[in-house]
Amino acid sequence: MITLAQSSFGNGDFLLWMFEFFLFVIWFWLLVIVFSDLFRDHETSGWVKALWVILLIFLPYLGIFIYLIARGRGMAQRNLKQQQAMKQQMDAQIRSAVGTGMSPTDQIAQAKSLLDTGAITQAEFEALKAKALSS
Repeated sequence: MITLAQSSFGNGDFLLWMFEFFLFVIWFWLLVIVFSDLFRDHETSGWVKALWVILLIFLPYLGIFIYLIARGRGMAQRNLKQQQAMKQQMDAQIRSAVGTGMSPTDQIAQAKSLLDTGAITQAEFEALKAKALSS
């Protein structure tokens, strides 16, 4: 049977444990962010990355703070660049799934230029023209 004197809930141990758990989660999250940024950077040499890893392993909190101070602005720029590249890739994928993204007039003009250069026959031009007009 647990008595009130044996319970450590009331004297702040639980709150201290929650605070320590919070600090661990924040540290782990920052560590993942820093490592992902470190290995995403293609301009940094392998030796510099290795030194950062050693610092982050042996002095974790200090290493994270130094990294954030020294390379924080670059982290934001690399993250923005990656988001823009992902958006362009997604836009291209959507465009390819939807179609060419060209108007029927542009498609017919492109087909006409191919016909004029001899790259396609008159029958192929008519098929491309019908396809452009039907979409």
